Amino acid sequence: MRDEARRWLSEARWDLETARILHDRGRYNAACFYAHQAAEMAVKALLISRNESPWGHGVRALLERYSEISGEDVSHLLPHARELDRHYIPSRYPNAHPYGTPHEAYDEPTSMRAIESAELILDYVKDRLDGSQGVSE
Repeated sequence: MRDEARRWLSEARWDLETARILHDRGRYNAACFYAHQAAEMAVKALLISRNESPWGHGVRALLERYSEISGEDVSHLLPHARELDRHYIPSRYPNAHPYGTPHEAYDEPTSMRAIESAELILDYVKDRLDGSQGVSE
């Protein structure tokens, strides 16, 4: 399971770097989406490391599931998960906004918050996978 979890974490890192590139290019809505994707992939890596089959796209729900099976307190990450979950649909779909488009609705500070939230979650996951805390072989 460790190799599979590491594959998911690798993709999470790639997505986070993509979010940074998009942020630097002023594509703030897309940066927020990729920040969400990065955190989602990372938490799924944690669940995979525990022999779980992660389903769904909500970072908060995935973290809560990890907490249930690991006994770890993840409450400090939940505000960051909530920040990211807010961007899963509105960052991509015009009909998620009362008017305009997602690229008009997003700005630099919003994008930066999403990237910072994803970074914190990825760091948490990396620490657990590197430390082999509960990682099944």
